[in-house]
Amino acid sequence: MATAAPPLKDELDIVIPTIRNLDFLEMWRPFFEPYHLIIVQDGDPTKTIKVPEGFDYELYNRNDINKILGPKSSCISFKDSACRCFGYMVSKKKYIFTIDDDCFVAKDPSGQQINALQQHIKNLLCPSTPLFFNTLYVDAVLTIPKGTLFPMCGMNLAFDRDLIGPAMYFGLMGDGQPIGRYDDMWAGWCIKVICDHLGLGVKTGLPYIWHSKASNPFVNLKKEYNGIFWQEEIIPFFQSATLSKDSTSVQKCYIELAKQVREKLGKIDPYFVKLADAMETWIQAWDELNPPKAN
Repeated sequence: MATAAPPLKDELDIVIPTIRNLDFLEMWRPFFEPYHLIIVQDGDPTKTIKVPEGFDYELYNRNDINKILGPKSSCISFKDSACRCFGYMVSKKKYIFTIDDDCFVAKDPSGQQINALQQHIKNLLCPSTPLFFNTLYVDAVLTIPKGTLFPMCGMNLAFDRDLIGPAMYFGLMGDGQPIGRYDDMWAGWCIKVICDHLGLGVKTGLPYIWHSKASNPFVNLKKEYNGIFWQEEIIPFFQSATLSKDSTSVQKCYIELAKQVREKLGKIDPYFVKLADAMETWIQAWDELNPPKAN
């Protein structure tokens, strides 16, 4: 009797940003092995990253990114997990699941391992309800209401690449930038404004994973320092951001949002002018690698 194929086996890529050998995949093997991995190697491109045997993967380092994108590679962050969004761009699948290399399998109260990917797939395939709020909170999946922002976490995230992929840009962070580690927060605020405009839903809640932080909290604070101050103005900006009726696609929405970032947040710091330029470059690079499909 033939066993059923894993759900979305040929429609989903797992994107992993890393600077180290991927031994953590052994713990995830029962859940991840059937799927295709896209590994985005950050830091020194001459370093060899070891991937456990048996996984189907493609690996891109900084040299590969520069070769593929040319001058537009400037929009991809260096020495920050924001580099993961390059994997979103080169993927050819409908769905993306992304996870960090210091995240491990959690267990439920009965001691059973939690298949986070399976729960994400269930979330992706079940319609969301942005205009209706479910008040059942514990161990549940909730749709974040329309008009409400949220702090997105990039280390345990899945999304429909066809629906929202072009807006999943994790910004300019890390090396050479005055801010780091705000990549997923920035992307979450951007996509929420766009999802609200286009009538798309965003979910939160299950699945849970076990995060054993590999980074230094004091180093992290230095990277996040500017963001902690800037978010006092960034969040009101996104709360009041509106998009025009002409913005009928994710790309058009994102370009319009980039212009608003330049005009309004550019007054806070020149970094936001640079970020707005990178947002526009990202869309150009996305469209070059992902030309519109013929009907």
